Amino acid sequence: MVPTTSTSSSELTERVHSLGLAAGLAAIGVTSAEVLEPARTVITSRKAAGLAGSMQFTYRNPDRSTEPRRALPEAESIVCGALSYRRQPIDEPEALSGRVARYAWRDHYDDLRTILESIAELLRAEGWTARVHLDDNNLVDRNVAYRAGLGWYGKNANLLLPGEGSWFVLGSVLTNAPLVHATQPVDDGCGPCRRCLDDCPTGAIVAPGIVDARRCIAWLVQGPGEIPIEFREAVGDRLYGCDDCQEVCPPNRGLEHGDPAPEPETDSDAFVELEWVLRAGDDELLDRLGRWYIAGRDPNIIRRTALVALGNTADPANGAVCELLTHHLRSESALLRSHAVWATRRLGLDPYALGLDPDEDDPAVLAELEMDLDVNAVAAG
Repeated sequence: MVPTTSTSSSELTERVHSLGLAAGLAAIGVTSAEVLEPARTVITSRKAAGLAGSMQFTYRNPDRSTEPRRALPEAESIVCGALSYRRQPIDEPEALSGRVARYAWRDHYDDLRTILESIAELLRAEGWTARVHLDDNNLVDRNVAYRAGLGWYGKNANLLLPGEGSWFVLGSVLTNAPLVHATQPVDDGCGPCRRCLDDCPTGAIVAPGIVDARRCIAWLVQGPGEIPIEFREAVGDRLYGCDDCQEVCPPNRGLEHGDPAPEPETDSDAFVELEWVLRAGDDELLDRLGRWYIAGRDPNIIRRTALVALGNTADPANGAVCELLTHHLRSESALLRSHAVWATRRLGLDPYALGLDPDEDDPAVLAELEMDLDVNAVAAG
């Protein structure tokens, strides 16, 4: 049923745009609800090639995540909004800490959801159906944003907005309202630049726009199981996410000469103390950091990554560091014991002297004890 309304498609589209920008979006656009290409073809082929690794998200079911009408069968339009999370850098604290990617300093998706819900309410008030989708695997948001004319695909696979860079979270409103759709994509703005490819710590950007999740630090530090030993040194002090390919991107760096970025939020988690992570209980970790994607909702995934960061950055003469290592060398979790062995050896210490059970028999832990640490040197490319 088509709602009885005197508002034309162009008028309603203009109201949607105005509301989104007034509410804080950096950009907003509208596209059709047709199947998302090139996302469907690209995701399917890269999944078949193994580039997704253990990553799920939109790779889990490419047909679902690239067909908007699976989420809303009567959809005619998709409103896409971009909310900036660009902030001034934060000086690393004196306490031994793990670095967090900027998009996870706070729950920016919650802020975006509030804005998109206000747009959905506007559409509902006009008699149309509207449903918000963001960060939920139901839509490939970057393809929606590209088709809605917000930006172009960078060589690091992020969407870049003209004059604004890539420090954005994206989300959508599916609706049966016949809004006015964008007709022209944004021209490529990367040109011959390849800084993101050349500066990726693990060589994860294997070709322009193609990221191998099996090498990408942003995935490795939050995915399940062991962090592959050959990439652990490259993890450095990262606890969650990786911003390197965005930080070297000229459109992002050029913003330093424009309007200053907002001050960081006082409640942000730009850095998280490693000692706190490695001493906190499960509920404490999830209460503070549960907004992060944590494989299996298992707090040991965060602890595992913290042990790698500890091994890369700690002072082996620090008694508190040795206590943390001892505690995790005796953990009930073989995953934590194995990463504690690596961190201990990385710091030039003896796992057995720090408390590893001399009768340890877990294969993963034993493999760490026998591993040549020189394999930490990553051969990028």
